[in-house]
Amino acid sequence: MSTRHILLGLLAGGPSHGYDLKRRHDERFPQARPLAYGQVYTTLQRLVRDGLAEVDGTGSDGGPERTAYRSTAEGSRELAHWAREIAPPAPFVTNEIFAKVVVSILSGGDPEAYLRAQRAAHMERMRELTALKTAKGAGLATVLSADYALNHLDADLRWMATTAARLTTLTAEVDTA
Repeated sequence: MSTRHILLGLLAGGPSHGYDLKRRHDERFPQARPLAYGQVYTTLQRLVRDGLAEVDGTGSDGGPERTAYRSTAEGSRELAHWAREIAPPAPFVTNEIFAKVVVSILSGGDPEAYLRAQRAAHMERMRELTALKTAKGAGLATVLSADYALNHLDADLRWMATTAARLTTLTAEVDTA
């Protein structure tokens, strides 16, 4: 996910302080990794440097001084361009689970046991996400985000089942290579 574009998107609603942007990010993208404050402020400084955002003013409101930022016209154009771009499917899938299966074979481990344990971890995460999305008051962003993760976990589970069924052949290929 592009932090700079997400922050530009959040700034599209009007000027905001870094603290408010971080809070709104974490609310709007509940299943994403929370942004660190340092990442927010560093990204805002880069946006200003690149002419995509500018300082709207500073104030303290009785607390620490806070700087408000707003998107520039160039920032709005950049955001619109980014939002229209098709995210290309990854040409190569880096899959840690697959790598661990192969390494387990190479090192004389038990890839079947590993796949069972990984499946159990996936199932537990799926239960957590299902509870999260079906909780009373769950917002649509939470439901959609959980659905996205659940679909990916389901694809992993199907891949693990296929791989487990092919472990004998895979082991033979890995051992002879």
